Amino acid sequence: MNSDSRIPRGPATSPAPAGSAKAELRRQLSAARTALPGPTRAGWDQALGAHLLAWCGAGGWPQVAVYWALAGEPDLTPAYAALAARGVALLLPVVVEKHAALAFAHWLPGEAMVKDKMGVAVPAHLRLAPCPPALLVPCLGFSPARLRLGYGGGYYDRTLALAPRPATAGIAYACQRAAFAADPHDIALDVILTETGPL
Repeated sequence: MNSDSRIPRGPATSPAPAGSAKAELRRQLSAARTALPGPTRAGWDQALGAHLLAWCGAGGWPQVAVYWALAGEPDLTPAYAALAARGVALLLPVVVEKHAALAFAHWLPGEAMVKDKMGVAVPAHLRLAPCPPALLVPCLGFSPARLRLGYGGGYYDRTLALAPRPATAGIAYACQRAAFAADPHDIALDVILTETGPL
């Protein structure tokens, strides 16, 4: 772990929810996100994309790790294309080893993709690169303390535990805000971007 104070650890004043409680919270949040009407989702994605472009513009990073939307996650591909048009190099997370940190591969919008062993789309021609200075982190849920609730695989947790740690923006809809206690390995994100703006 590193002591970078710009990404503080979440408060651990109460015990984390039992595994079954957290699994139920994941189920509820996933179901609520899946049930969003298409037009609502499209409008929110557009607003979220604008906030993402503003965040990236303020940071001025030459490289940003984005994500390929899965299971109802916000689809920000138009914003990715806009970043690429600005000259920002885009990367996608790649699982190269279970129970390890993510790797990253260069990606251009529109290039050929294939599914990996976990069913996640990755570039057909992998061009691995070091972790970039900024990273988008899709959230199934998020807490007021900017802690992320993911799918339970721990890949982003392991990635954020490495040094140097990238700037991080959690990506979620505002309705995915939820109250849950921190686990010992949880690391707060720098910002949560939703359709209503940064939190």
